[in-house]
Amino acid sequence: MAKKVLVVDDEKLIVKGIRFSLEQDGMEVDAAYDGEEALQLATQNKYDIILLDVMLPKLTGFEVCQQIREFSDVPIVMLTAKGEDMDKILGLEYGADDYITKPFNILEVKARIKAIIRRTGRRQGAEEQKKLILVGDMKIDADNRRVYVGDREMNLTAKEFDVLELLATHPNTVYSRENLLKAVWGSDYPGDVRTVDVHIRRLREKIEQNPGEPKYVHTKWGVGYFLREQ
Repeated sequence: MAKKVLVVDDEKLIVKGIRFSLEQDGMEVDAAYDGEEALQLATQNKYDIILLDVMLPKLTGFEVCQQIREFSDVPIVMLTAKGEDMDKILGLEYGADDYITKPFNILEVKARIKAIIRRTGRRQGAEEQKKLILVGDMKIDADNRRVYVGDREMNLTAKEFDVLELLATHPNTVYSRENLLKAVWGSDYPGDVRTVDVHIRRLREKIEQNPGEPKYVHTKWGVGYFLREQ
């Protein structure tokens, strides 16, 4: 089945170039040119990946990303003309999975898309094992990618879930930030270990009653992170 991609950018020439190149590889491509249109398409359709420009009319890429995360864990790659690290981290703060800085090489874009879709496919294959992980009063439904603390469901992004699942599957095992980055984002990911810190912080804010004194995800100072077996 052809992979379905949503490309969002207010520069029509960029959209046209990406669309042509992806369609040459047999992908199905939808296009949006402002934030509201992007959100509407993402609500109405199921995509394998979304390329989302940061600077958009009506709603910014960050706002669109944040709202999509309320109902979907579809992989989102931010397209940004800015090169500052904080802008890249900010994109990840809103639930993005990756970023590409403009101007970009279309071959790089295609390679990144294929790598993310490949990893997502492997992850979905592993999910077919249908497992349920219990840690204290937290339940991780790996089959449906849902997390509950007590009776309350936590709304995690795709990468937050991947980090939690990895730590929960290997309790009391300390993972360095570098190993987490490689395991969850892949060896071809261009970001640095601050990405891991951002996701750990946001994960704690969601699943911990007191993020400053975590019950589940702990820090081994100078080494990395681990999930304590209850």
